[in-house]
Amino acid sequence: MTDTHAGVVGKLSTLDRFLPVWIAAAMVAGLLAGRWVPGLNTALSAVQVDGISLPIALGLLVMMYPVLAKVRYDRLGSVTRDRRLLWPSLVLNWLVGPALMFALAWLLLPDLPEYRTGLIIVGLARCIAMVIIWNDLACGDREAAAVLVALNSVFQVIAFGLLGWFYLSVLPGWLGLPQAGLAVSGWQIAKSVLIFLGIPLLAGYLTRRLGERAKGRTWYESKFLPKIGPAALYGLLFTIVVLFALQGDQITARPLDVVRIAVPLLVYFGLMWAGSYAFGKAVGLSYERTTTLAFTAAGNNFELAIAVAIATFGATSGQALAGVVGPLIEVPVLVALVYVSLALRRRFTPAPVEVTP
Repeated sequence: MTDTHAGVVGKLSTLDRFLPVWIAAAMVAGLLAGRWVPGLNTALSAVQVDGISLPIALGLLVMMYPVLAKVRYDRLGSVTRDRRLLWPSLVLNWLVGPALMFALAWLLLPDLPEYRTGLIIVGLARCIAMVIIWNDLACGDREAAAVLVALNSVFQVIAFGLLGWFYLSVLPGWLGLPQAGLAVSGWQIAKSVLIFLGIPLLAGYLTRRLGERAKGRTWYESKFLPKIGPAALYGLLFTIVVLFALQGDQITARPLDVVRIAVPLLVYFGLMWAGSYAFGKAVGLSYERTTTLAFTAAGNNFELAIAVAIATFGATSGQALAGVVGPLIEVPVLVALVYVSLALRRRFTPAPVEVTP
């Protein structure tokens, strides 16, 4: 372990430092609960928010709020002026990501059309939720993450349905491959964005503005933020438990199918993160913004992918299972990449320290 990496990890709380252990425990707890507690799946799915189980929706909102409350919204202008960050992010998210997932799905699942379609849908749904957590844990640029997530949200509303039509119907037709359809409306996507990004973003913005106005920035960042910070990881762990509990039966009943779905996902997350990270370093981005670019490109909006798959193909479909396996693979992989990113930090020139007014 490098001195830089050791120093960063040493500053983490016990909760942060042993995050992989807590996540593994949350996965096991969810699987066992879903397998052994009668009626749990039905109870968790009984109430939904935009096609997502209410407990998962609440977990996501709790998870995102503290991180978005940490964003210094008065610094967003410096991010929007950085074209080395914005344009590569758009290209990676909306051209490279969907194309790579399409290629991997067809190469590795040619005999499993339902799972293949589910993975393509996952590739089309760019991340707007958990990436906030991974970026923060890896000491990325919070303001850059907020801007890129907001940008992805706008493009998601505009482009998701069009790209779904292209990758499931038009491109397979050109290549002489079987085609599929996708029933999704722009309003359905907009609702997902408004709920899972709009609510915590507005709450975070108002919290900072009102908190700084009442007590000042020093109090807000040294006293208030440390109190609400742990809620983000509690929300993450709760979400993971519920996710695994909802799909415990399917995962344990069809382990070979889960493995088949997991292989292209592992390749996808690794290639997207490593390629984006290398690109950010090559064009001279700071460690913080390179990290943000890599995690926003590698992550996916699983809540939207699952909702679309269920609405179009049904809750028990192979497409829905592929959507659910997405975050089950993404979570441990991106947690591991948080530590890889921290270990690579020494390869960057330290960014200038900003004096807080």
